[in-house]
Amino acid sequence: MHEQVLGKLDLTREVEDDELMEIILSVLEEQNKREYIPLHEKARLGKELFNAFRKLDLLQELIENEEITEVMINGTENIFVEKAGKIYRTDKCFPSRDKLEDVIQQIVAGTNRVVNEATPIADARLADGSRVNVVLHPVALNGPAVTIRKFPKDRITMAQLLKLHAVSAEVAEFLERLVKAGYNIFISGGTGAGKTTLLNALSQYIPREERIITIEDNAELQIQDAPNLVRLEARYANVEGRGEVTIRDLIRAALRMRPNRIIVGEVRGPEVIDMLQAMLTGHKGSLSTGHSDSPQDMLRRLETMVLMGMDIPLTAIQRQIASAIDIVIHVGRLRDSTRKILQIAEVAGCEGNEIQTRTLYEFQEQGEKKGRIFGEWKKIHEIANQEKLFSAGYQGMGENCSGV
Repeated sequence: MHEQVLGKLDLTREVEDDELMEIILSVLEEQNKREYIPLHEKARLGKELFNAFRKLDLLQELIENEEITEVMINGTENIFVEKAGKIYRTDKCFPSRDKLEDVIQQIVAGTNRVVNEATPIADARLADGSRVNVVLHPVALNGPAVTIRKFPKDRITMAQLLKLHAVSAEVAEFLERLVKAGYNIFISGGTGAGKTTLLNALSQYIPREERIITIEDNAELQIQDAPNLVRLEARYANVEGRGEVTIRDLIRAALRMRPNRIIVGEVRGPEVIDMLQAMLTGHKGSLSTGHSDSPQDMLRRLETMVLMGMDIPLTAIQRQIASAIDIVIHVGRLRDSTRKILQIAEVAGCEGNEIQTRTLYEFQEQGEKKGRIFGEWKKIHEIANQEKLFSAGYQGMGENCSGV
Protein backbone atom coordinates (compact mmCIF):
# COMPACT_ATOMS: atom_id res chain seq x y z
CA MET A 1 0.00 0.00 0.00
CA HIS A 2 2.93 2.32 0.68
CA GLU A 3 4.19 1.72 -2.86
CA GLN A 4 0.70 2.29 -4.26
CA VAL A 5 0.39 5.65 -2.48
CA LEU A 6 3.86 6.62 -3.70
CA GLY A 7 2.85 5.71 -7.25
CA LYS A 8 -0.18 8.01 -7.11
CA LEU A 9 1.76 11.02 -5.76
CA ASP A 10 2.73 13.83 -8.10
CA LEU A 11 6.38 14.25 -7.10
CA THR A 12 6.82 17.32 -9.33
CA ARG A 13 4.93 19.53 -6.87
CA GLU A 14 4.18 19.96 -3.17
CA VAL A 15 1.28 17.71 -2.12
CA GLU A 16 -0.89 19.09 0.70
CA ASP A 17 -1.86 16.94 3.68
CA ASP A 18 -5.53 16.78 2.65
CA GLU A 19 -4.63 15.59 -0.85
CA LEU A 20 -2.25 12.97 0.57
CA MET A 21 -4.99 11.70 2.88
CA GLU A 22 -7.40 11.38 -0.05
CA ILE A 23 -4.84 9.29 -1.96
CA ILE A 24 -4.30 7.08 1.10
CA LEU A 25 -8.06 6.56 1.50
CA SER A 26 -8.42 5.65 -2.17
CA VAL A 27 -5.64 3.06 -1.87
CA LEU A 28 -7.31 1.62 1.25
CA GLU A 29 -10.63 1.39 -0.61
CA GLU A 30 -8.97 -0.46 -3.48
CA GLN A 31 -7.38 -2.85 -0.99
CA ASN A 32 -10.72 -3.30 0.76
CA LYS A 33 -12.31 -4.43 -2.50
CA ARG A 34 -9.72 -7.17 -2.81
CA GLU A 35 -9.76 -8.12 0.87
CA TYR A 36 -12.16 -6.83 3.54
CA ILE A 37 -10.50 -4.49 6.05
CA PRO A 38 -12.38 -3.78 9.32
CA LEU A 39 -13.03 -0.10 10.03
CA HIS A 40 -10.67 0.11 13.02
CA GLU A 41 -7.90 -1.56 10.99
CA LYS A 42 -8.51 0.84 8.13
CA ALA A 43 -8.14 3.80 10.51
CA ARG A 44 -4.88 2.37 11.90
CA LEU A 45 -3.45 1.74 8.43
CA GLY A 46 -4.46 5.21 7.29
CA LYS A 47 -2.67 6.81 10.21
CA GLU A 48 0.45 4.68 9.73
CA LEU A 49 0.62 5.50 6.01
CA PHE A 50 0.18 9.22 6.70
CA ASN A 51 2.91 9.12 9.35
CA ALA A 52 5.20 7.30 6.91
CA PHE A 53 4.95 10.14 4.39
CA ARG A 54 4.53 13.20 6.58
CA LYS A 55 5.91 12.44 10.02
CA LEU A 56 8.28 9.97 11.68
CA ASP A 57 6.75 6.75 10.42
CA LEU A 58 6.12 4.21 13.19
CA LEU A 59 7.96 6.42 15.72
CA GLN A 60 5.21 9.03 15.50
CA GLU A 61 2.79 6.97 17.59
CA LEU A 62 5.45 6.53 20.29
CA ILE A 63 6.27 10.23 20.25
CA GLU A 64 2.61 11.17 20.65
CA ASN A 65 2.07 8.76 23.55
CA GLU A 66 2.35 10.99 26.63
CA GLU A 67 3.02 8.02 28.93
CA ILE A 68 6.30 7.32 27.12
CA THR A 69 9.26 9.38 28.35
CA GLU A 70 12.03 7.81 26.25
CA VAL A 71 12.32 5.87 22.99
CA MET A 72 15.35 3.66 22.33
CA ILE A 73 15.96 2.15 18.88
CA ASN A 74 18.65 -0.53 18.60
CA GLY A 75 18.67 -1.32 14.89
CA THR A 76 15.58 -2.06 12.87
CA GLU A 77 14.00 -4.75 15.05
CA ASN A 78 14.62 -3.76 18.66
CA ILE A 79 12.63 -0.73 19.79
CA PHE A 80 12.26 -0.06 23.51
CA VAL A 81 10.33 2.60 25.43
CA GLU A 82 10.38 3.89 28.98
CA LYS A 83 7.11 4.24 30.88
CA ALA A 84 6.87 5.28 34.53
CA GLY A 85 10.60 4.71 34.93
CA LYS A 86 10.54 1.14 33.53
CA ILE A 87 11.78 -0.05 30.14
CA TYR A 88 9.60 -2.20 27.86
CA ARG A 89 10.21 -3.73 24.46
CA THR A 90 7.64 -2.83 21.80
CA ASP A 91 6.29 -5.02 19.01
CA LYS A 92 7.24 -2.41 16.39
CA CYS A 93 10.08 -2.72 13.90
CA PHE A 94 11.28 -1.02 10.74
CA PRO A 95 10.96 -3.02 7.50
CA SER A 96 14.55 -2.19 6.49
CA ARG A 97 17.67 -0.27 7.51
CA ASP A 98 17.06 2.13 4.62
CA LYS A 99 13.66 3.07 6.05
CA LEU A 100 15.12 3.70 9.51
CA GLU A 101 17.92 5.80 8.01
CA ASP A 102 15.35 7.82 6.04
CA VAL A 103 13.59 8.70 9.30
CA ILE A 104 16.95 9.58 10.90
CA GLN A 105 17.82 11.92 8.02
CA GLN A 106 14.41 13.53 8.33
CA ILE A 107 15.04 14.20 12.04
CA VAL A 108 18.55 15.66 11.70
CA ALA A 109 17.66 17.73 8.65
CA GLY A 110 15.07 19.57 10.74
CA THR A 111 17.84 20.97 12.96
CA ASN A 112 20.38 21.62 10.19
CA ARG A 113 22.62 18.77 11.36
CA VAL A 114 24.51 16.17 9.30
CA VAL A 115 24.90 12.48 10.08
CA ASN A 116 26.45 9.89 7.76
CA GLU A 117 29.20 7.26 7.73
CA ALA A 118 31.86 10.00 7.77
CA THR A 119 30.13 11.74 10.72
CA PRO A 120 28.25 8.87 12.38
CA ILE A 121 27.26 10.62 15.63
CA ALA A 122 24.85 13.55 15.89
CA ASP A 123 22.58 15.30 18.38
CA ALA A 124 19.31 16.84 17.24
CA ARG A 125 15.84 17.65 18.52
CA LEU A 126 12.27 17.19 17.36
CA ALA A 127 9.79 19.98 16.76
CA ASP A 128 8.33 19.48 20.26
CA GLY A 129 11.78 19.91 21.85
CA SER A 130 12.49 16.22 22.44
CA ARG A 131 16.23 15.46 22.54
CA VAL A 132 17.58 13.03 19.92
CA ASN A 133 20.92 11.23 19.75
CA VAL A 134 21.89 9.25 16.63
CA VAL A 135 24.75 6.78 16.14
CA LEU A 136 25.15 5.16 12.70
CA HIS A 137 27.15 2.31 11.19
CA PRO A 138 30.11 1.63 11.36
CA VAL A 139 30.17 2.92 14.96
CA ALA A 140 26.86 1.21 15.82
CA LEU A 141 27.56 -2.43 15.00
CA ASN A 142 23.98 -3.77 15.20
CA GLY A 143 22.41 -1.05 13.07
CA PRO A 144 21.47 2.61 13.57
CA ALA A 145 20.93 3.49 17.23
CA VAL A 146 18.55 6.33 18.07
CA THR A 147 17.66 7.59 21.54
CA ILE A 148 14.83 10.09 21.97
CA ARG A 149 14.40 11.80 25.33
CA LYS A 150 10.91 13.30 25.48
CA PHE A 151 9.95 16.31 27.55
CA PRO A 152 6.49 17.12 28.94
CA LYS A 153 4.35 19.28 26.66
CA ASP A 154 3.55 21.53 29.59
CA ARG A 155 6.48 22.98 31.47
CA ILE A 156 6.91 21.48 34.93
CA THR A 157 6.77 24.19 37.57
CA MET A 158 8.01 24.17 41.14
CA ALA A 159 4.40 23.68 42.27
CA GLN A 160 4.27 20.44 40.26
CA LEU A 161 7.61 19.31 41.69
CA LEU A 162 6.09 19.81 45.14
CA LYS A 163 3.14 17.58 44.19
CA LEU A 164 5.56 14.95 42.89
CA HIS A 165 7.43 15.09 46.22
CA ALA A 166 10.62 15.99 44.38
CA VAL A 167 11.20 18.86 46.82
CA SER A 168 9.72 20.18 50.07
CA ALA A 169 7.95 23.52 50.52
CA GLU A 170 10.76 24.79 52.76
CA VAL A 171 13.45 23.90 50.21
CA ALA A 172 11.41 25.41 47.35
CA GLU A 173 11.04 28.67 49.26
CA PHE A 174 14.76 28.69 50.01
CA LEU A 175 15.62 28.17 46.33
CA GLU A 176 13.19 30.90 45.29
CA ARG A 177 15.04 33.40 47.48
CA LEU A 178 18.41 32.30 46.16
CA VAL A 179 17.33 32.76 42.54
CA LYS A 180 15.70 36.14 43.15
CA ALA A 181 18.76 37.32 45.10
CA GLY A 182 21.06 36.45 42.20
CA TYR A 183 23.08 33.51 43.51
CA ASN A 184 25.04 31.65 40.82
CA ILE A 185 23.60 28.14 40.89
CA PHE A 186 24.91 24.94 39.35
CA ILE A 187 22.69 21.85 39.07
CA SER A 188 24.40 18.45 39.07
CA GLY A 189 23.10 14.94 38.59
CA GLY A 190 23.21 11.81 36.46
CA THR A 191 21.57 11.14 33.11
CA GLY A 192 17.78 11.47 33.35
CA ALA A 193 17.93 12.79 36.92
CA GLY A 194 15.87 15.89 36.11
CA LYS A 195 18.53 18.60 35.79
CA THR A 196 16.86 20.42 32.90
CA THR A 197 13.44 20.07 34.55
CA LEU A 198 14.70 21.71 37.74
CA LEU A 199 16.46 24.43 35.76
CA ASN A 200 13.19 25.24 34.00
CA ALA A 201 11.36 25.33 37.34
CA LEU A 202 13.95 27.64 38.94
CA SER A 203 13.77 30.02 35.99
CA GLN A 204 10.20 30.95 36.94
CA TYR A 205 11.65 32.85 39.91
CA ILE A 206 13.79 35.17 37.76
CA PRO A 207 12.27 38.68 37.89
CA ARG A 208 10.38 39.51 34.69
CA GLU A 209 12.23 42.78 34.16
CA GLU A 210 15.59 41.01 33.75
CA ARG A 211 17.14 40.16 30.39
CA ILE A 212 17.90 36.43 30.08
CA ILE A 213 20.10 34.76 27.48
CA THR A 214 19.99 30.96 27.22
CA ILE A 215 22.81 29.03 25.54
CA GLU A 216 22.42 25.38 24.60
CA ASP A 217 23.93 22.69 22.43
CA ASN A 218 20.38 21.61 21.55
CA ALA A 219 17.54 23.93 22.53
CA GLU A 220 15.62 22.14 25.32
CA LEU A 221 14.91 24.77 27.95
CA GLN A 222 11.28 25.85 28.27
CA ILE A 223 11.62 29.21 29.95
CA GLN A 224 8.30 31.01 29.88
CA ASP A 225 6.90 34.30 31.18
CA ALA A 226 10.21 36.00 30.37
CA PRO A 227 9.52 38.89 27.98
CA ASN A 228 13.20 39.82 27.52
CA LEU A 229 14.50 36.39 26.53
CA VAL A 230 17.12 35.54 23.87
CA ARG A 231 17.64 31.86 23.00
CA LEU A 232 20.92 30.80 21.37
CA GLU A 233 21.77 27.36 20.01
CA ALA A 234 25.15 25.99 18.92
CA ARG A 235 25.69 24.91 15.33
CA TYR A 236 27.85 22.12 13.97
CA ALA A 237 30.16 22.56 10.99
CA ASN A 238 28.73 21.81 7.54
CA VAL A 239 30.03 19.08 5.20
CA GLU A 240 32.86 21.40 4.18
CA GLY A 241 33.90 21.85 7.81
CA ARG A 242 32.72 25.44 7.98
CA GLY A 243 30.10 27.40 9.86
CA GLU A 244 30.58 25.87 13.32
CA VAL A 245 29.34 27.98 16.23
CA THR A 246 30.35 26.55 19.60
CA ILE A 247 28.99 27.07 23.10
CA ARG A 248 32.13 29.10 23.80
CA ASP A 249 31.36 31.38 20.85
CA LEU A 250 27.81 31.88 22.09
CA ILE A 251 28.86 32.71 25.65
CA ARG A 252 31.30 35.33 24.37
CA ALA A 253 28.61 36.79 22.13
CA ALA A 254 26.12 36.81 25.01
CA LEU A 255 28.44 39.00 27.09
CA ARG A 256 27.99 41.75 24.47
CA MET A 257 24.20 41.47 24.50
CA ARG A 258 23.63 43.20 27.84
CA PRO A 259 22.39 40.17 29.78
CA ASN A 260 21.29 40.22 33.39
CA ARG A 261 21.53 36.46 33.57
CA ILE A 262 23.15 33.85 31.38
CA ILE A 263 21.76 30.30 31.48
CA VAL A 264 23.95 27.59 29.94
CA GLY A 265 21.90 24.43 29.43
CA GLU A 266 24.79 22.06 30.11
CA VAL A 267 28.58 22.27 30.21
CA ARG A 268 30.70 19.33 29.07
CA GLY A 269 34.11 20.80 28.20
CA PRO A 270 36.23 23.94 27.85
CA GLU A 271 33.15 26.16 27.55
CA VAL A 272 33.07 26.12 31.35
CA ILE A 273 35.94 28.64 31.23
CA ASP A 274 33.76 31.24 29.53
CA MET A 275 30.79 30.41 31.77
CA LEU A 276 32.89 31.01 34.89
CA GLN A 277 34.19 34.28 33.45
CA ALA A 278 30.61 35.41 32.83
CA MET A 279 29.71 34.61 36.46
CA LEU A 280 32.78 36.51 37.68
CA THR A 281 32.14 39.63 35.60
CA GLY A 282 28.91 40.84 37.13
CA HIS A 283 26.34 38.48 35.61
CA LYS A 284 25.02 37.25 38.93
CA GLY A 285 22.16 34.81 39.07
CA SER A 286 23.51 32.69 36.22
CA LEU A 287 22.58 29.01 36.07
CA SER A 288 23.93 25.86 34.43
CA THR A 289 23.94 22.07 34.72
CA GLY A 290 26.43 19.21 34.48
CA HIS A 291 26.77 15.47 34.97
CA SER A 292 28.12 14.19 38.28
CA ASP A 293 27.42 11.93 41.26
CA SER A 294 27.57 14.61 43.98
CA PRO A 295 28.21 18.34 44.45
CA GLN A 296 31.83 17.63 45.36
CA ASP A 297 32.26 15.46 42.27
CA MET A 298 30.72 18.22 40.13
CA LEU A 299 33.27 20.76 41.32
CA ARG A 300 36.12 18.32 40.59
CA ARG A 301 34.72 17.73 37.10
CA LEU A 302 34.60 21.48 36.52
CA GLU A 303 38.28 21.64 37.40
CA THR A 304 38.99 18.99 34.77
CA MET A 305 36.90 20.83 32.17
CA VAL A 306 38.85 24.04 32.73
CA LEU A 307 42.14 22.14 32.34
CA MET A 308 40.86 20.83 28.99
CA GLY A 309 40.79 24.40 27.70
CA MET A 310 43.74 26.13 29.34
CA ASP A 311 46.95 25.36 31.16
CA ILE A 312 46.95 27.21 34.48
CA PRO A 313 47.72 26.07 38.03
CA LEU A 314 45.02 23.97 39.68
CA THR A 315 44.89 26.28 42.69
CA ALA A 316 44.02 29.21 40.41
CA ILE A 317 41.25 27.17 38.80
CA GLN A 318 39.83 26.19 42.17
CA ARG A 319 39.76 29.81 43.36
CA GLN A 320 37.92 30.86 40.20
CA ILE A 321 35.32 28.11 40.58
CA ALA A 322 34.85 28.87 44.29
CA SER A 323 34.41 32.57 43.54
CA ALA A 324 32.04 32.06 40.59
CA ILE A 325 29.63 29.39 41.89
CA ASP A 326 27.64 30.00 45.07
CA ILE A 327 25.35 26.96 45.25
CA VAL A 328 25.37 23.41 43.86
CA ILE A 329 22.04 21.54 43.77
CA HIS A 330 22.34 17.79 43.29
CA VAL A 331 19.39 15.89 41.85
CA GLY A 332 19.06 12.15 41.51
CA ARG A 333 16.90 9.29 40.39
CA LEU A 334 16.11 6.85 43.17
CA ARG A 335 15.60 3.10 42.85
CA ASP A 336 11.81 3.60 42.62
CA SER A 337 12.43 5.78 39.50
CA THR A 338 11.34 8.99 41.26
CA ARG A 339 13.48 12.09 40.87
CA LYS A 340 14.31 14.29 43.84
CA ILE A 341 16.59 17.06 44.99
CA LEU A 342 19.05 15.09 47.10
CA GLN A 343 21.40 17.78 48.34
CA ILE A 344 21.93 21.53 48.31
CA ALA A 345 25.50 22.57 49.04
CA GLU A 346 27.09 25.97 49.46
CA VAL A 347 30.53 26.50 47.94
CA ALA A 348 32.65 27.56 50.90
CA GLY A 349 35.97 28.57 49.35
CA CYS A 350 39.23 26.64 49.01
CA GLU A 351 41.23 24.86 51.65
CA GLY A 352 44.30 22.81 50.95
CA ASN A 353 43.99 21.37 47.45
CA GLU A 354 40.20 21.10 47.32
CA ILE A 355 37.13 23.29 47.00
CA GLN A 356 35.14 23.11 50.21
CA THR A 357 31.36 22.71 50.37
CA ARG A 358 28.86 23.05 53.19
CA THR A 359 25.66 20.98 53.03
CA LEU A 360 22.59 23.18 53.58
CA TYR A 361 19.79 20.68 52.90
CA GLU A 362 19.85 16.92 52.41
CA PHE A 363 17.17 14.37 51.57
CA GLN A 364 17.19 11.61 54.18
CA GLU A 365 15.42 8.40 53.25
CA GLN A 366 13.11 7.02 55.95
CA GLY A 367 11.61 3.97 54.31
CA GLU A 368 9.53 2.58 51.49
CA LYS A 369 5.76 2.33 51.16
CA LYS A 370 3.89 0.70 48.27
CA GLY A 371 7.06 0.69 46.22
CA ARG A 372 7.72 4.40 46.80
CA ILE A 373 10.60 5.83 48.80
CA PHE A 374 9.68 8.44 51.38
CA GLY A 375 11.78 10.67 53.58
CA GLU A 376 12.37 14.30 54.52
CA TRP A 377 14.61 17.17 53.57
CA LYS A 378 16.66 18.01 56.63
CA LYS A 379 18.34 21.34 57.13
CA ILE A 380 21.99 20.71 57.99
CA HIS A 381 23.51 24.21 58.09
CA GLU A 382 22.48 27.83 57.60
CA ILE A 383 23.83 29.49 54.49
CA ALA A 384 26.98 31.43 55.42
CA ASN A 385 27.19 33.78 52.45
CA GLN A 386 24.07 35.92 52.98
CA GLU A 387 25.38 39.08 51.34
CA LYS A 388 23.25 38.73 48.20
CA LEU A 389 20.19 37.92 50.31
CA PHE A 390 20.65 41.12 52.32
CA SER A 391 21.19 43.11 49.10
CA ALA A 392 17.91 41.70 47.73
CA GLY A 393 16.04 42.78 50.88
CA TYR A 394 15.84 39.46 52.72
CA GLN A 395 16.47 39.76 56.45
CA GLY A 396 18.60 36.63 56.84
CA MET A 397 17.65 32.99 56.44
CA GLY A 398 16.82 31.93 60.00
CA GLU A 399 13.43 30.64 61.15
CA ASN A 400 12.06 34.18 61.43
CA CYS A 401 13.46 35.41 58.10
CA SER A 402 11.31 37.83 56.16
CA GLY A 403 11.43 39.54 52.81
CA VAL A 404 11.09 43.26 52.26
